[in-house]
Amino acid sequence: MKPAQKLTIHDVAARAGASASTVSAALNGTWRARRISEDTALRIIALAREAGYSVNLQARGLRKARSGLVGLILPEHNNRFFSDLSQAFTAEVRERGLCPVIVATERNPQEEAQTVRQLIDYAVDQLFLAGTSAPEALSRICRDAALPHVFIDQPCADAPSVVSDNFQGAAELTRLLLARVAPDNRAGQGGIVFLGGNAALHASSRRITGFRQAMQDAGVTVDPAQIIACSYDPDRALQELSDLHGRLGGRLPAGLFVNSISAFEGALRFIATLPEGQIRACAFGCYDYDPFGALLRFPLAMVRQRHRTLMHRAYHMLDEGATGARLDMVQPEILPAEAPTSAP
Repeated sequence: MKPAQKLTIHDVAARAGASASTVSAALNGTWRARRISEDTALRIIALAREAGYSVNLQARGLRKARSGLVGLILPEHNNRFFSDLSQAFTAEVRERGLCPVIVATERNPQEEAQTVRQLIDYAVDQLFLAGTSAPEALSRICRDAALPHVFIDQPCADAPSVVSDNFQGAAELTRLLLARVAPDNRAGQGGIVFLGGNAALHASSRRITGFRQAMQDAGVTVDPAQIIACSYDPDRALQELSDLHGRLGGRLPAGLFVNSISAFEGALRFIATLPEGQIRACAFGCYDYDPFGALLRFPLAMVRQRHRTLMHRAYHMLDEGATGARLDMVQPEILPAEAPTSAP
């Protein structure tokens, strides 16, 4: 039996009713720069897949010095926000007919720098850097290699960045907690307490500022004891909350703003050991989202960062050829606390 003839880009162009250059731009991810509509690009990509057409990435790399690889560096895989961001990244890259490469570096600056250099050695075409600890140093490495790059979650002073509006998100979450706590019970370490995160990082710093501003607007002076930025580690959050519980004579504070789902995991392990009355006396909020939060036996207000929008805007920046300092902020979604449904 005679083998089927391999499809060419001209065959795809004929089927799509478009020029070969338009098809090429759709398949190599440069269609936005060519001002080709998204509908047209997606139609061509879908048609090419249905027809069984595949780009010879090795040959394309020889012709254009492009590998077809796109990198993403993030702190960890088991944090829901970063795993959601990873999924959105994969979808955006696959939509362009390219191959995603994802590496977790645990916010270790040496590991981050080494990974960036390794990805450059592998000739990635673009690099996304999420939640990194040393953005300016990483941007210098990318610029020296002429590698298009963009930062997400943790902004860079020297490169395009897309972040959540952490100030507004934190201020709104704090206002939700204030509405559940009596005015006389809001101040001091027994009042509304901020738990978790790293004040040296942009996201936590802006959330702390938003927390302080909302408290100040409500006439509450924030005591240093109300800010426990003890890292994102669950075990540290558990220990800090346990220590606070002891200092308060065996009770929780009136309100608890937990900064990240990782810290909330640790806090929840401690909260689960407490009697119902103590839990019900505290107002809870988490700057992060997990759908299982709605199933807890106490109301939990949450902030959901819009990972798809963050990634889409970051890719749009690279498609536009953005360079240098540029910051795009995305408003997070606030999910007010809902009382859990009582068992029948």
